[in-house]
Amino acid sequence: MSAPERLTTTVSTKGQVILPKAIRQARRWEAGTRLTVENTPEGVLLKPEPVFAETRLEEVFGCLAYQGTPKTLEEMEAGVLAEAKRRHAGG
Repeated sequence: MSAPERLTTTVSTKGQVILPKAIRQARRWEAGTRLTVENTPEGVLLKPEPVFAETRLEEVFGCLAYQGTPKTLEEMEAGVLAEAKRRHAGG
């Protein structure tokens, strides 16, 4: 594996840093992307913030009550398979 390309940037008087375009494009970080900044022993780590806040199962369990007759495992598996095929077909 080859060594990663080294790119440089400068900290502005306001403490701002411009990430090189090649990195922003490779990471798909568009303008407005929120990043978490973590100080590590190796340096500063930037990670995109999750789009949605983390939730626990207890917070959402049962929030969408099912009103019909219970589905069998076979019916559920068939439904998942049908949806996967539909999405793969692009339709």
